[in-house]
Amino acid sequence: MNRWPGRAARQAGFSLIELLAVMAILVILLAAGAPDLGQLVRTQQLKAATADLFAAIGLARAQALARGELVTLLPKGAGGADWRQGWTVFVDRDGDRLPGPADTILAEHGPLAQGIAADFSFTTSAPPFYIAYNGAGRSCRDSNPAAARYGTLSLFHGGGIRRIKINMLGRARSCDPARDASCDGPAAPPS
Repeated sequence: MNRWPGRAARQAGFSLIELLAVMAILVILLAAGAPDLGQLVRTQQLKAATADLFAAIGLARAQALARGELVTLLPKGAGGADWRQGWTVFVDRDGDRLPGPADTILAEHGPLAQGIAADFSFTTSAPPFYIAYNGAGRSCRDSNPAAARYGTLSLFHGGGIRRIKINMLGRARSCDPARDASCDGPAAPPS
């Protein structure tokens, strides 16, 4: 029963003005958060690239131990010098230092996200920038499995830095210089 005769019962819900006010507040909040969203995406891309590369290093070492022979991780860029183009983990059966039809390809990775830069700082730092493991699971030169080869592979993106450090025994660790004082390496390249 209607208490006020002559007036129609009001329906529950939001008025158009209330709905527009809520939408305007949401647009302002989203616009304020958009720059942070871009940085979050870059941080996640950097973490994913580091994790993928770290996994490839682990695979190369594990396969070298399992097979008892030299396994190489080589960037796909021209002359084995550009990790941004991706990488290949392989057993170099023909000894030409390049993955080919005669070799056993263990894994391949495609290009990294746009904007990621890489720096390679190993005991022998001239290209090709390969990482090789001998049958004992030690990081070594591809031309001499008894000679140790160790160092740091650094990835940069959006002001963030992640490093993969490989010691003389071939053990790899991933680190963030913002959180780990022992995670030294080259400075980020200019943007």
